[in-house]
Amino acid sequence: MNLSSHAERWDARLWGALTVLCAVIFLDALDVSMVGVALPSIQADLGLSTSTLQWVVSGYVLGYGGLLLLGGRAADLLGRRRVFLTALGVFAVASLLGGLVDDGGLLIVARFVKGISAAFTAPAALSIITTTFAEGPARNRALSIFTACGASGFSLGLVLSGFLTEIGWRWTFLMPVPVAIVALVAGLSLLPRHSGEERATGGYDLVGAATITFGMLLLVFGVVRAPEEGWGSLTTLGTLAGAVALLAVFVAVEQRVRHPLVRFGILRSGPLVRANLGLVVLFGSYVAFQFVAMQYFQNLLGWSALHTALAFLPAGLIVAVTSTKMGDLADRFGTARLIAIGSASLAAGYGVFLFAGSAPSLGLVVPGMVLLGVAFALTFPSLNIQATAGVADDEQGLASGLLNTSGQVGGALVLAVVTAVATAGGGAVTMETIRPSIALCAAVALVGLGIAVTGVLRARSTAAVVTPEPAREVLETI
Repeated sequence: MNLSSHAERWDARLWGALTVLCAVIFLDALDVSMVGVALPSIQADLGLSTSTLQWVVSGYVLGYGGLLLLGGRAADLLGRRRVFLTALGVFAVASLLGGLVDDGGLLIVARFVKGISAAFTAPAALSIITTTFAEGPARNRALSIFTACGASGFSLGLVLSGFLTEIGWRWTFLMPVPVAIVALVAGLSLLPRHSGEERATGGYDLVGAATITFGMLLLVFGVVRAPEEGWGSLTTLGTLAGAVALLAVFVAVEQRVRHPLVRFGILRSGPLVRANLGLVVLFGSYVAFQFVAMQYFQNLLGWSALHTALAFLPAGLIVAVTSTKMGDLADRFGTARLIAIGSASLAAGYGVFLFAGSAPSLGLVVPGMVLLGVAFALTFPSLNIQATAGVADDEQGLASGLLNTSGQVGGALVLAVVTAVATAGGGAVTMETIRPSIALCAAVALVGLGIAVTGVLRARSTAAVVTPEPAREVLETI
């Protein structure tokens, strides 16, 4: 049932359902970023090393990214509403436990469980939207609102974390609990029991889910431990070889199992593949940059958690104010152009921070954050629109899971590599390792820019082939 096709104006119930979905994606994104400002306080309180500290971030990201494909498949098979609400309940409980533990290992476990729960809420929420709103302006509008909430949660989570960390870092874990409970209660009444649910048929690929999850865990663990063990050590080589073997098994399983976690035929769509690669770059580089920036601002410049949070405020405000307009811009200019402009802004933003010194400089921080905010506002909604366009309803969960997996796995891998660079001097982040770490983020962003330009060129060549001459002249003037 496609509700938006029945009426041009959305009624109060439809707006309420969209609000619940937006609140949860806001929480998911908030939880990824809100821990960032609190990391130095967590490190000092629990006595964690820098390499162990990054697992507080990576634990969530890996639980999230490792099971997103299974989460998307479960939403298609079991029903999106049921999966969404059940996982939201688990998220609330894990959030509470994360704020109460006193051991670093238990904190990482709690974060991992929260990531797993988010792996089921995110694709279920996105697929509810894409099967409820008709493809075109209605869906683009809904997706721009939805992704604006996700991007705003990720950006503003840093600011909110600064205020909460001043009270105590545990509040960054406890704050999402009441919001999740309210969203759960509201969702029980507002989310329709049959919101466009044409369920897929088939079974579950548990072997595929296990191999991709453990393969990614081994890969990130090997990269993180490499600076201590040595890149040529048997431990590092064995761990990385095991990761590659598990990922190879995953590909083999997907090609042979009756009901694969990933139907590789969906990857024949060039726009979908470019959208997934784009989110790897966007999320991966920014999570890594955030980790290094927190160490730089607080440990090297001596800024408070609140001052650090305010440094990220320009980016958060730009995303919050402008992201809801991206659906209209995508309708007018196409997603490929918006992604290319956003990718250029992302690389430029990191480039500004390459000039960072041992003294604080608002003339450097503000322009850099503005560029990063513009990048997120343009790119994140456009990638979501592009990744789900033209996908059948019974595979919307798969497309949503693939996209979110790309972002989370990209975040884990780039963070692991950048952390290895940042701690190469003996475990602590220093000015000597700051610039190489940010340069690596900029290099990743440039790769993304190259992919985005390819998308623009491909869109132009396609338009040149299928567009009649008069219409082509109009297109070229846009």
